[in-house]
Amino acid sequence: MSIKVLVVDDSSFFRRRVTEIINSGSRLEVIGLAVNGKDAIEKAKLLKPDVITMDIEMPVMNGIVAVKEIMAECPTPILMFSSLTYKGATATLDALDAGALDFLPKNFWDITRNYDKTVDIIQNRIIQISYRKNKISHSSVFSSSLVSKTKTFYPFMKSPGKIYQLTVIGTSTGGPIALQKILTKLPANYPHPIVLVQHMPASFTTTFANRLNSLCKIQVKEAEHGDLLCPGIAYLAPGGKQMLLDGNPRCAKVKVINGKEEMNYKPCVDITFSSIAKVYSGKVLSMLLTGMGVDGYEGARILKTTGATIWAQDEESCVVYGMPQAVAKAGISTENLPLDFIATRMLIELGMI
Repeated sequence: MSIKVLVVDDSSFFRRRVTEIINSGSRLEVIGLAVNGKDAIEKAKLLKPDVITMDIEMPVMNGIVAVKEIMAECPTPILMFSSLTYKGATATLDALDAGALDFLPKNFWDITRNYDKTVDIIQNRIIQISYRKNKISHSSVFSSSLVSKTKTFYPFMKSPGKIYQLTVIGTSTGGPIALQKILTKLPANYPHPIVLVQHMPASFTTTFANRLNSLCKIQVKEAEHGDLLCPGIAYLAPGGKQMLLDGNPRCAKVKVINGKEEMNYKPCVDITFSSIAKVYSGKVLSMLLTGMGVDGYEGARILKTTGATIWAQDEESCVVYGMPQAVAKAGISTENLPLDFIATRMLIELGMI
């Protein structure tokens, strides 16, 4: 059975191009086209697609407003197409806040210079987020169920008394909202630094870090080469680069380098995690959140050998259960946690509640 897709864009050229890419996939089928946000809402309700691809800037009604309306009236997985500009980054993050699950550059050359690879990436993103359709429509039920279970479970949990000197989180698809949910629950006196690795284009990470900083009690910044890690500050790996840590736990510094052209991810979770293992040994609380692929698996395995604690987001709350699944299946993670309660679990682990 094919995955049915509604394509939304005011450009006839872009609609035609995206349609060709989608229909060339054996599992995918474009069942409708919409020329603006208002048109998209009407066709989403009429056609009931499995996935919607959505432009941001459109006449009559833009993509952000359309996403909000669609998620309120007929929840559907939405993939945004965005320009890689400051304005595009801000709008894309607004769309993710509104309920969109993922985004890709509207200029396909910004994805990869290989056209066949670009086609594969677009098709695979659509396929992956399509799995969330039923979960999206029942999200409120799942959330209330998890709240009930957690209220019963958490009072009996206590801090293990383990000493931590760093928290590190790696994530990809679905990560911006996941990180926002976790970091906004942390207190300003969080006892040590936090390192964040989110698969994201270079033009997006500054905007994302600034947004998180405006919402959180802790300070959040895009990491810069030479930054000295300080308690209560989260350092977001810059897009298009690789971030490592250097030094020792008392004087750990950020090292930002140009990533090799052949690397799939810039930043790469494996690279950052592996460097952290050398600096902090086992005094690390680390976790892998929602995301496609297995980036982070090798880095988490190395951290595990030093005695670090590894957690994974559970399947139910992931947009894409790839990165956390890799460590969970291998027995590397000791706990698989629902997103809504990771922050609380962190504070319990650190003896803060």
